[in-house]
Amino acid sequence: MKDLGRLDRATAVRITPRAGVVIAMAAFLGVVAFFWPFVVAPGTFGSNFAPPLIFGVLLVLVLCVVVSEIAEGGISSKALAMLGVLSAVNAALRPLGAGTAGIETVFFILVLAGRVYGPGFGFTLGCTSLFASALITGGVGPWMPYQMFGCAFVGMLAGLLPRASGRREVLMLAIYGSLSGYLFGFLLNLSFWPFAVDPSSSIAYLPGLPFTEQWQRYIAFDLATSLGWDTGRAVTNFVCITLAGPAVLTTFRRAARKARFQAPVRFADRPKPRGE
Repeated sequence: MKDLGRLDRATAVRITPRAGVVIAMAAFLGVVAFFWPFVVAPGTFGSNFAPPLIFGVLLVLVLCVVVSEIAEGGISSKALAMLGVLSAVNAALRPLGAGTAGIETVFFILVLAGRVYGPGFGFTLGCTSLFASALITGGVGPWMPYQMFGCAFVGMLAGLLPRASGRREVLMLAIYGSLSGYLFGFLLNLSFWPFAVDPSSSIAYLPGLPFTEQWQRYIAFDLATSLGWDTGRAVTNFVCITLAGPAVLTTFRRAARKARFQAPVRFADRPKPRGE
């Protein structure tokens, strides 16, 4: 058990200081992209659907930059293989639950992998899992960048949780997984809220309203239309992590111990032979 406690911070994908700065900038842009109804009114760019599409394209570009920065910082062939395997597993698991009372089976592996292999791995796994799942299920659309970005930060934050071990760690991850299920739904709803209900409704988005009134409308919209679905996701995360968490954490940490994840030595960092 002590050995497992020392391995809760295995770094499969190293984040360099420059990559950290890029991730921080991406987080800021992500917040702006999710909260676009409070920043840019529909129709500003000549079309009601232009703002979310523009922000969606920006999110794709930002995700590509962040992933490239993370990869440049150091990702070994073993970490890349693990990333491919877990992305495929998540892509295969997601269709088993999505669409049934909010049951979502993609998050618990994302949380556990981010916890064991580090925030860089969790961020990258969130992107690749949702991208692969969208290709398999035909779920490619303007919502996909928002889903990728949301899952990327769910995995990254799992890797930044405080140290814990045993049942306390599993309980912490289960609670985090449950809360992330609600937060994910809350953010995703923002991307399409202005187009979801009749403008005459009391929970509809109305351009020009003060922020406080607009915010109250969105809270009412989220509670009325998404609370049940988000609760299904939160319960699924909590149950899956509680039941499967100990075994999956042990398996992941055993793989991390055998792989001895380290960032590869780049050509420029290799020691030069004598005489050069």
